[in-house]
Amino acid sequence: MTQLNISVVLYKNPIMQLEKAIKSALNTDLNVRLYLIDNSPTDFLKDLSKFDSRIIYIFNNTNLGFGKAHNIAIRKSLEENVPYHLVMNPDVYFEKGTLEALYRYMEENKDVGLVMPKVLYPDGSIQYLCKLLPTPIDLLGRRFLSFGPFKKFMKKRNYVYELRFTGYDIIMEVPYLSGCFMFLRAEVLKVVEVFDERFFMYLEDTDLSRRIYRVAKTVYYPHVYIYHEYGKGSYKNLRLLKIHIESAIKYFNKWGWFNDPERDRINKEVLDKLGYKEDINQ
Repeated sequence: MTQLNISVVLYKNPIMQLEKAIKSALNTDLNVRLYLIDNSPTDFLKDLSKFDSRIIYIFNNTNLGFGKAHNIAIRKSLEENVPYHLVMNPDVYFEKGTLEALYRYMEENKDVGLVMPKVLYPDGSIQYLCKLLPTPIDLLGRRFLSFGPFKKFMKKRNYVYELRFTGYDIIMEVPYLSGCFMFLRAEVLKVVEVFDERFFMYLEDTDLSRRIYRVAKTVYYPHVYIYHEYGKGSYKNLRLLKIHIESAIKYFNKWGWFNDPERDRINKEVLDKLGYKEDINQ
């Protein structure tokens, strides 16, 4: 029986990068199936499916976006009652034993719906991908106000928003975990459903994490780690920046802009559990 389905969404990625991701995903003692969901304009990446019989290649013939493409594979996991599904970026790689450790953790902690390991840059430095639920200031301010008179304020706010004060060395419940590597419990997905396909790219992970947090634990587990190359595309590409802003608008239209009592409650709850005493808005 398949224990874990893994989905990787492709879009004109470098072959060498994809080979590292594929080898990492398949170098496991777990019974896994790997879905390569290709949003590229042509199917030139289809030969990757010859790498291993556990690979299923799906060519979409259009760019469906991040969440909608992953949902193709996630729905197969739900239909086939595969207990876990891993959403994984194509620029991620890791050592053997990582998937086994996360699988064991989920098996031993049935109240956890989502787990993410420690995420490192290729040079070994930490990526701060554990976050509170964002306010408009957190999302738009850190992108457009990190300069001049606002710099000190945004730096302090970001320190709390990204939970940097924790040191990232403890297991903790986090309401917003990165979509680069989401180890998901299928039974919880049956309750909260899959990625919201209104988000083409960006914020779909925030939205899904938040929905899971309502019914199960969403956990950062630092005892295993992955490497993530992480390009910060919207900082370099105007088209991606536009998509990011559009997704932010959709997110706040869905959950609330400045009036979001659930966000305020959850963020206070998380900070209280982690022992943070100061007011985030100071």
